[in-house]
Amino acid sequence: MKDTEMSEKPSWLDTVEKIASEAATTQGCYLYDIEFVGLGKGRTLRLFIDKDDAAGISIEDCSNVSKALNEVLDKDEDLIPGAQYTLEVSSPGLERHLVKPWHFQKAVGKKVYLKTSKSLESMGVTDKKWKAAKTVEDVIESADDQGVRFVINDVEIKIPYGMIEKAKVVFEVTKGQKK
Repeated sequence: MKDTEMSEKPSWLDTVEKIASEAATTQGCYLYDIEFVGLGKGRTLRLFIDKDDAAGISIEDCSNVSKALNEVLDKDEDLIPGAQYTLEVSSPGLERHLVKPWHFQKAVGKKVYLKTSKSLESMGVTDKKWKAAKTVEDVIESADDQGVRFVINDVEIKIPYGMIEKAKVVFEVTKGQKK
């Protein structure tokens, strides 16, 4: 999630992200994330869509967003360089990756796993148990435009987004749920 990752995204992908966001919105969803991976004929454009309601994303939602996006992309075949790729549309899942600040803000109150590029001591943590740590797995206390904050056993840990290598929500089975 380093700042350099954001700036390395090709400009055409920004355009596709905008189009994908509009396609998702027209289908009653929102674009959670987008990625373009692979090489040659094995390239894949992945969209992760979501909804704010408890029902979540259905196969029909994915199909509708895929069709809406394909209509636009088929009209401008030069938009994506190389033009040969597979389009995948899915839910971000229960253990969704957290990349953008608003992902973390939506995950406040949830348990997450987070890996940092440097030790927590470099971010001002002085507690000897946490100084050398580069991972945190706990509930997010708060998140803003600068970073994420945890409070673990009265120890406050603030992590700026630029120091986060990867993060994801940790799915926990609560009492009464079937495994």
